[in-house]
Amino acid sequence: MSDEINLSCTNLSFGYHKKTVIDEVSLDFNPGEFVGLIGPNGAGKSTLLKLLLGLNKPDMGNISLGKNSLNALSRNEIAKRVSFVPQDHSIDYAFNVEEMVAMGRTPYLGNYQTESKQDLEIIEAALRRTDLFELKDRPADQLSGGERQRVFIARALAQQTNTLLLDEPTASLDLCHQLELMGLLCDLTREGHLAIAAIHDLELASRYCSRLIMLSEGKVVADGLPNEAITPDNLRRYFSIEATVEVDDLDGCIRILARQPISSLG
Repeated sequence: MSDEINLSCTNLSFGYHKKTVIDEVSLDFNPGEFVGLIGPNGAGKSTLLKLLLGLNKPDMGNISLGKNSLNALSRNEIAKRVSFVPQDHSIDYAFNVEEMVAMGRTPYLGNYQTESKQDLEIIEAALRRTDLFELKDRPADQLSGGERQRVFIARALAQQTNTLLLDEPTASLDLCHQLELMGLLCDLTREGHLAIAAIHDLELASRYCSRLIMLSEGKVVADGLPNEAITPDNLRRYFSIEATVEVDDLDGCIRILARQPISSLG
C-alpha cells in the first residue's frame, strides 16, 4: 500500500509507582507483518501497546512513526496513522452501532463537519467487513460483549490507518468470530498494513501471526517465527508449565500439550 510507515522503539522503558513495566525494549515493526505480543499476565503487553500509541509517555527511550518521533506528532496526526482496539470495550453512552463506527472518521473531519459520501462508504464497508451491517441501528450499549468488540474493530477499520494495535482482540468473541477476525487481520497485513496484537491464546497466535514477540517482566525474551518463540523451554521458563510443543506437518500450526504447572511438581 502507499505511504508505508515503519513503527519502531529504541531503549523504551516505562514504570508505574517505581515499578518497571517495560524495561529497555527495542523493536522494529514493518508493513505487512502480523505481530503477536505474547507472555504471562503482567508481562507488559498492554502497556507496550499504549506506549506505541502515545497514550503513555516513556520514562526513557524513543518511539518513531515513519520519519517522525511519536512525541512530535499531535493526537490527530497519530490517529490518521495508527488505530487502537482496546481490551476494555464497555460502552456507557447511547450511540448506535453506525454512529460508533463513524467515530473512526473523526481525524479526517473538521469542526462541525459532517461525513461526506466517501466517509459514509468507508463506514458501510467497515460495518460489512465485521458482520455488523444488519446491526447498524442497534444501540451500542445493548450489544453482547462480542458484538461490542466487533464495533471497536469496525471503528478501527473506518479509521483507515496503516497500523492497527489491538489488545486481546479475540477475548470476548466466540470461536467463529475469533477465526474471522484473525483471518481479517491476515488479509489486512497481506494488503500492506501492520497489525500488532496482544494475544492470550498461544495456539491462536501461532496459527495466524507471522511473528511472535514474547515479553516477561517488561523485557523481550523471544522474537521470531511462532515455532522459535513458543518452545518447551520458554513455556517452562516464562509460563511455569511443563509442555510438549508439536508443529503440524500439514498446516504448520503449533499445538501445545500442557502436562502440569511447575508448582505442582513437588
